[in-house]
This record gives sequence, structure tokens and C-alpha cells, in this order.
Amino acid sequence: MAESKAKPCLLLDIRNLRIEATVFPPGQPPKNIVLVDDVSLTLEKGKVLGVIGESGAGKSTIGLSSMGYGRGGVRVTCGEVILNGRNILTQGRNSIRKLRGHEVCYVAQSAAAAFNPARRLMDQVVESSLKHGLANRAEAERRAVALFRKLSLPDPEHIGRRYPHQVSGGQLQRVMTAMALCPEPDLIIFDEPTTALDVTTQIDVLAAIKEAIRATRVAALYITHDLAVVAQVADDIIVLRNGRMVEKGTTHQIIKEPKQDYTQALVSVHHIDHQEKPATPWPVLSVKNVTAAYGNGVLKVLKNVSVAIHAGQTLAVVGESGSGKSTLARAITGLLPPQDGEITFGGRKLSNRLADRTKEDLRQVQMIYQMADVAMNPRHTVGTIIGRPLTFYFGLRGAERNQRVKELLEEIEMGTGYIDRYPAELSGGQKQRVCIARALAAKPKLIICDEVTSALDPLVANGILKLLLNLQQIEQVAYLFITHDIATVRSIADAIAVMYRGEVVRYGPKRQVLTPPFDDYTDLLLSSVPEMEIGWLETAIAGRKMASAGN
Repeated sequence: MAESKAKPCLLLDIRNLRIEATVFPPGQPPKNIVLVDDVSLTLEKGKVLGVIGESGAGKSTIGLSSMGYGRGGVRVTCGEVILNGRNILTQGRNSIRKLRGHEVCYVAQSAAAAFNPARRLMDQVVESSLKHGLANRAEAERRAVALFRKLSLPDPEHIGRRYPHQVSGGQLQRVMTAMALCPEPDLIIFDEPTTALDVTTQIDVLAAIKEAIRATRVAALYITHDLAVVAQVADDIIVLRNGRMVEKGTTHQIIKEPKQDYTQALVSVHHIDHQEKPATPWPVLSVKNVTAAYGNGVLKVLKNVSVAIHAGQTLAVVGESGSGKSTLARAITGLLPPQDGEITFGGRKLSNRLADRTKEDLRQVQMIYQMADVAMNPRHTVGTIIGRPLTFYFGLRGAERNQRVKELLEEIEMGTGYIDRYPAELSGGQKQRVCIARALAAKPKLIICDEVTSALDPLVANGILKLLLNLQQIEQVAYLFITHDIATVRSIADAIAVMYRGEVVRYGPKRQVLTPPFDDYTDLLLSSVPEMEIGWLETAIAGRKMASAGN
């Protein structure tokens, strides 16, 4: 008799889900907006479902509904969310609390906004295991340390003693992944878990996530805008746009044979062919032999760094999490005064401390931060956020300021309808675009862009890069572009500085830096860029192991 195959075990079943929200525009009556419209999906135990879509498509809203949660003002008006055989939308508050952190866990997009800054990392990682009685303290900590090691966190035995502000953004994101895996849930919702990671670390995290799913039979919703990443971990993929499902299928079908126009555009997105521009005779910004440290000079994070940025050019700074990229930006802006070295702008030495710089100095050098969630006042509207630099630097008020704000909103492809919205009403990508508009409002000579496209889907990211390049051509504005995305570097850079452990290990024009022979670290960076090929992750990991064995 033929042996019967085991039937797949259905874990999550979302049926005809419709989610709405009520917004309250100032001076106008409340209005309802549809965030998710008639979405259905299923997920079996031990499987991964990739959820792809642009900012505002409803990806995170669907993910949060899978744990019975909706942001303020958000409500489910139709449909069911069935987890482990029961509709969690009809469960009471106590029942919902019991399943969160036990049956279902969540890895947020912005780890910086998700951790309690006053508590040590280990206390937060083991909290769910202890609260739900899944392990005693010693057992939970042993599992946490094992996860820290698997996720390639530095000093795994002791990193749990640190506070959130004492680790880099990428490291904090990995700690959050460990926090979700620690209680061994049935379902994990990964909401852009590798967005903040450099490409070398991303491989380890993706491999660890994939192995954890295989070993524990945990199921996952993997929310992302990066098809190349999701192709490495997902069994099936759904594509969303404007709250509706555009297409669903196996990962192979979506990547190799997409049926819908929008999916085809996502799969075939072409990066900008940016031709390297020659440098002007004198740099707009010069960093010479800068050393900077935290903790009263004890922890040196920049070591004798020298780079230059010319008017109308883009210097891309790349390197792994904790390499000093963002610290270099903090030193340039005066947020972290250098211990040694000097920074000159337009041939004039800048004061090391932000408080000692003039109003014109502040206007000339603007910064767009990596974490849009924590970069805006949640009580201010989009119009107020973008309008503040217009008033501060140029004295614009009233109708004149309002008109300029609308122009900036059009430039960042959001439209004037967002002028009265608050940050809580925006997706992660929309928040980042507002931050970009705020920097552009000051008409600076230099903009420091810290991972500004990391939260955007490829199509929108390309549009933002094109916008930045067009502005650069018109205004001759210079960019210091901090990123871990090599494709972005190829698209926008004129020069590249590769950083490793606080030092610049490779520096020069783009063509020179990206041409072999490479040093070991640059070679590792370039070989770690995900490709939209199923099985690429395993090949990359195998190649890395062979390289390590050879050394």
C-alpha cells in the first residue's frame, strides 16, 4: 500500500479582510479611509509567506492584524483572522494578550522605537518567556545567548547587559529578532527585519531566520519591499498595492513568471545608470584626520578618517553596522565633536560643536536620519514639519510657506493631500519622504543622507534617487550618502569610502573602488548583495565558508 502523505497543517487563515481608519483633518469633518481591502491568505506551519508591496500598501497593517492588533483609530470592518483554529478578532482582550509573545511574536521595522531605553537588552529579550511561564530565567538567558550567537551579534555572552543606545541600529534589529525567537512561537511576523542591516550581516540573519523556521516549524509572515531578500526565505509570495492583493503565487512563479503589470515592474526594476562626474577643483566639505569617540574618549569609533565631498557630487559611505558610517555624519554635523582632526566647509573650518555654529552653517548642512519614526514630532502635521525650516531660515509664513510645502510634497511624490496628516497616519516610507522634504526645504549645499531609501520599495526608491540626482544637477548640492545597499551606491555615487571598524579601508572614485583587485572586506561587501535568484543565499553562505576555510 502506498504511504500516505501528511496533510499540511494550516496555522493562519485570513479571509476577506477589510481594515479601515478614521482620520480627523484639522477644520474638517472626520473621514474614513480603507487601508486593506478584501485580502485573503493562508499560511501553513513551518512555511514562510512573503508579503511584498510599496509603502502604504497595507503590509504592516495585515501583519499586525495577525496578532489581533490595530493602530489607534484602525478597525477591522469585515473578515476573519483565524490563528490555530480560532478567530482572534472575536477574542477578548485577555485572550489576545496571552497569545502575543507566546503563539505569535513580532519583529518591528524600527527597533529603535520598539525597545525600552531604560531596560537592559537581556531583560527585554527574555521577558515574554518569563511572563508566559515558558522557561525559567536561566533557561531563557541560555537560549537568548545562543540566538545572539546565531545572529552574529558581537560578544554574545555579554551584549545582553547593554542598553539599547549602546548598540548600533543593525545590532539592535538583530536583538529584536532574537527576542521574537526566544519564546518559540507558532508564528512570527517579520516586518522589514533586515532593512537596517548591512549586506554582510543580512546574509547571516536571513540564514539564521531560515534555519530557525526549518528547525522549529515556526511559520512566518515576511513583510518587505525587497524581492531579492524575500526570494531567499519565502515559500510563497503575495503582492499588495493600495491595500489590495495584486498577485499571489509560489516564490518561483512570482520571480520568474509574474502575471500582473505591477509585479512585472517590481521584478524588472532597473537601477539608475549614474555616470561618475569629475570632481571640482575644491571640495565643499573636507574631513581631515578626524578621530571621534564615545564615553569620555574611551571608545574610539572614528580613527584618523579623511574624506572630501565636492559640489554637485555624491560620496557614498558604505560598511557594516557599527563601522562608523553614522558616527562620521554626527561628527560632520557637530553632534559628536571630534577629538582630533578638522572639518572644513567651503574652505572655512567648522566649529566642532553644533552649539557654536552659525545659523547659516546649520542651513548649509542638512541631515536626513535613518530612523524616520523618531525623527519627527508626532504632534505636528506634515505641513508644520516641512514648513519649520522655511520659516526658520527664510522667514516664510502663511500662504507663501503653505505653497512651498505643497511644492515639496509634490517633489517627493506624496501629493498635497498629506499636508494635514500626522506622522502616526503615515507608513514608514512616507515618514522618510517627509524627512527628505524637510531637508530639501532649507536649500542646503550638503545633505547627509543616512539610509534614506532603506524603507522604500524598489520603484519608489528609484524615484527618490532620481529626485535627488535631479536636484543635485540643478542646485549643485552635494550628498554624503550613507548606505549598506551596493545597488544604491552604483546608482548614485561619484566617489565611495568603504569603512570598517572606524577606519576608511578603500576610498576613491566609484569606478576605481568597484574595480578589482579588492581588499578582503570590500570583496565580502560586494559578494554579499542579494540577487533575485532562488537559492542564492545558500550559494553565498557556501562561498563564504569556502573563503574562510581558504584563509
